[in-house]
Amino acid sequence: MNILAKIFTWWDGATIGTALFSARKGKRVGEDVFGNIYYQAKKAESGDPAGKRWVIYNGSNDASRVPPEWHGWLHHSYDEIPESHLPQPRIWEKEPSGNLTGTAYAYRPAGALEQGGHRAAATGDYESWNPAEAE
Repeated sequence: MNILAKIFTWWDGATIGTALFSARKGKRVGEDVFGNIYYQAKKAESGDPAGKRWVIYNGSNDASRVPPEWHGWLHHSYDEIPESHLPQPRIWEKEPSGNLTGTAYAYRPAGALEQGGHRAAATGDYESWNPAEAE
């Protein structure tokens, strides 16, 4: 990405200002499997004894790209970093996935326009309201 994009865009990774702020005011705590980097404020502010926490995304800024264990840390559910605090994942647990809304992999039911726009006829007892018959 060119330098101008890094200066002015926030939706595709951190801007230069955010990166400088993170380096100056934050302490790098860890990194997840997606390459997102997590920070905690070096100095706690009044009213926030645990300190402010934030993430610098590796790529587009999409909150669904934060794994569940790091989400818990960001929201102060626990203070230890996930690698040292949480148990190993179970064999039946799936890997977290991002939000697929708006992509080609999003769920589309049978009546969706992308699936042809035809759905099965209604079989229930629904009768539409007619204002002329209501009088």
